[in-house]
Amino acid sequence: MSGTKQTAKTAGNSETVKVTVFKRVETLRPKARAVAPEKIAGKAMKAVQFYSPYGYRARIGVIIPGVNVNLEPEFYRVAPKGVSVHTARMLLLGKATQESYLKMEQDTERAAQELATAEVDVVTWACTSGGVLLQPRKIEERICQIAGCPAISTLTSAIAALNVLGVKRVALGTPYVSFINESEIKSLDDAGFKVVSMYGLEMGENQEERRGIARVPPQSLHRFASHIDRDDADAIFISCTNIAGIEEIAQVEAERGKPVITSNSVTIWHALRTAGINDKIEGFGRLLSEH
Repeated sequence: MSGTKQTAKTAGNSETVKVTVFKRVETLRPKARAVAPEKIAGKAMKAVQFYSPYGYRARIGVIIPGVNVNLEPEFYRVAPKGVSVHTARMLLLGKATQESYLKMEQDTERAAQELATAEVDVVTWACTSGGVLLQPRKIEERICQIAGCPAISTLTSAIAALNVLGVKRVALGTPYVSFINESEIKSLDDAGFKVVSMYGLEMGENQEERRGIARVPPQSLHRFASHIDRDDADAIFISCTNIAGIEEIAQVEAERGKPVITSNSVTIWHALRTAGINDKIEGFGRLLSEH
């Protein structure tokens, strides 16, 4: 840490003493929370201003659609000791349309405000379909402004994961209806990836079907991956944060001989790495164990 040098004369003595003045950590680390820890703790709590019984390494905030019931359990399953996970929800109701996703996005600011009160270190906006239909970078910027910490999204996490894995050609599997699938193919293409095969389950047309996505058996990943895999695919991507299956990834990779990612695995990986948690975590695929 660099500092500026000042000089001072001691009383009754002409000797000059050099004093090093350091800048506050908050100014040196732009991504650090803007509020100083002692201001949050108060004078009476100075001794424990850095204490957190479960999130002593990092607190991760997650914003998910209200119907999502699978990302949280998988995050709890993967997160190493000392990392806590805190969620807020957005309402996604009615027929699956661009307008229904725009209404869901309106809940983002409220959700970010809630997570700001939890003093989280990073927030992830965890909706893949919303990411391909909306503007994830713009959403991330707004969350960052409100929560006072870095913000990421599932779509940008998937792009980061594919890049770190050295992938160029993707076999894509989703539960989505056609217009969302088309938007996801375009989003990946815009990011520099070629979707060489794709299969969508055509689910999520309404609220009942969105609940059904959460009930797709995790073991389905084996046959799903086999169906969409091609020799020219560098990796397999099973998209949607409400599809369970993170514990199947390693075995599917062994069967297919290539990296396999899910929306949840990339979201969890990117959130951990953004929070400064660089543990290599075994049992959930190459992304988490090698990167």
